[in-house]
Amino acid sequence: MSRPALLALDQGTTSSRALVFDETGRVIATAQEEFAQGYPQPGWVEHDPEVIWATVLSTARKAMSAAETQGWAVQAIGVTNQRETTLVWDRTTGQPIHNAIVWQDRRTAKTCANLRAEGAEALVRDRAGLVLDPYFSASKLAYILDSVPGARAKAEAGKLAFGTVDSFLIWRLTGGRVHITDATNASRTSLYALEAADWDEELLRLFNVPRAVLPDVVDSAGRYGETESSILGRAIPICAAAGDQQAAALGQACLHPGEVKSTYGTGAFLLVNTGDAPVRSENRLLATTAWRLNGQSAFALEGSILSAGATVQWLRDGLGMIARSSEIEALAQSADPDCGVYLVPAFSGLGAPHWDPDARGLLCGLSRGAGRAEIARAALDSTVYQTQDLLTAVASDGVDVRTLKVDGGMAVNDALMQRLADICAVETVRPVNAEATAWGAAFLAGLGIGMFSELSEAATLWQAERAFAPQLEDAVRQRQMAGWHDAVRRTLS
Repeated sequence: MSRPALLALDQGTTSSRALVFDETGRVIATAQEEFAQGYPQPGWVEHDPEVIWATVLSTARKAMSAAETQGWAVQAIGVTNQRETTLVWDRTTGQPIHNAIVWQDRRTAKTCANLRAEGAEALVRDRAGLVLDPYFSASKLAYILDSVPGARAKAEAGKLAFGTVDSFLIWRLTGGRVHITDATNASRTSLYALEAADWDEELLRLFNVPRAVLPDVVDSAGRYGETESSILGRAIPICAAAGDQQAAALGQACLHPGEVKSTYGTGAFLLVNTGDAPVRSENRLLATTAWRLNGQSAFALEGSILSAGATVQWLRDGLGMIARSSEIEALAQSADPDCGVYLVPAFSGLGAPHWDPDARGLLCGLSRGAGRAEIARAALDSTVYQTQDLLTAVASDGVDVRTLKVDGGMAVNDALMQRLADICAVETVRPVNAEATAWGAAFLAGLGIGMFSELSEAATLWQAERAFAPQLEDAVRQRQMAGWHDAVRRTLS
């Protein structure tokens, strides 16, 4: 007899992954495929929606096949995704009308600046909990509707569908029967009112978005529909959706106010649980939906770092300094720790707390003694310093962080995690289950199918693998942070 399992589809910025879990969170099978990024112009970032779909489909089939040969049977699917990335497709044909515009894309910076000059930022902050920035979906969606001939008229007539990646995948998986997004992804669009938990008419007017193009907003767990039997060999219930950072917070069991996680992937994202009420930041952090279950929302305060793992990829692919990303740990450790080299990776602007889309990258503090190792160390340190900036903003908003839970690809780097603990002066804890994002989606699917009955079960399944305690002298930490802040000042537009 087959044993029950859960399939998580983790669609990210640089790859698509599929993971099959058992009910304890153990990974049974996994598959991953990278795909190319498109850069049509400086500051523009696009993905081919058909490549996204093809890689998701391929990895799902591979992971399911591997699990089934071991005697497991997938009972439900959970979807987690790169957020804010914007797609528009034809409701009749299912074909996208434009490449996906990625969350990193800054092409609508001028549009956002014009709206800010008109005094619109307060409305976006008060209703959506967000800053007015091209990072979010609304201005991207308006751009597509205005740049593709005939698109706006079709959208207003209800002939087009908008969605973040979760919506697009669920649409395709169900054969076009289901057009939804969950509340966490909706809260990243700048079109969704946090307290009202629905699309907001004033925000729709502000960004000139017709309501007819929008998906229905649903809970983060529930029975949304079933896959077309031809796609994965049989009809499987789709029972969860959540943006990748919210899924990671659940996978890390950040279930109570004040609990914090930081995920280090292409970007890095710090989420603090704020309970049943959103907190409007005075330090340009974001109020966002952490999850919505049974119609009730929980909220989080978020800080967004736009380039973390992407900085390492730049060293690998752009500069050819390393052949594999895994080489950076040893290279960085060989650097002079007092070299004074700083790298500000503002390749597509800076995220929180600056939100400067026009900032551009800077490498400074170079001497003849600086080489590959010092640049590699500066690249990793940039993520550490940006995390400390976020924790400083969180503290200014009234949240005292004592422990930081970490996950994501960069979290396997022991030296980097120790550096994080040292600079941030907090205990840094890495979980046994390194797949926090995918496990969060799988756990939600388990809730949706009835495999789990309570959200609190996520905490009973979480275990720490290693804790890193601060060891750096405070004077050294302060001096290094001062050098970082000087470098950032030189970068800002």
